[in-house]
Amino acid sequence: MAKKLFVGNINWNTSRDDLEELFSQHWEIEECILIKDEGGRSKGFGFVTFNSEEDANSAIEALNWHEIEWRALFVNEARPQEKRERRY
Repeated sequence: MAKKLFVGNINWNTSRDDLEELFSQHWEIEECILIKDEGGRSKGFGFVTFNSEEDANSAIEALNWHEIEWRALFVNEARPQEKRERRY
């Protein structure tokens, strides 16, 4: 069963390919997404989906607080987005 992880605190200069390369070195991943703003600039977080729950759990243990481009990544299981009030 697939499992999606949230990856936060990503350096704005880190590309989706960099993130995918980091995770796919040791595990088989299904999808890697880097969230960007309207101007195409990274928002500093993304999601990586794994084919197996074991690989996802192993990635959390190995890469949570792992430094990439001088920033410590925050890696944990993705949760559904909470509803927020619209800001004007």
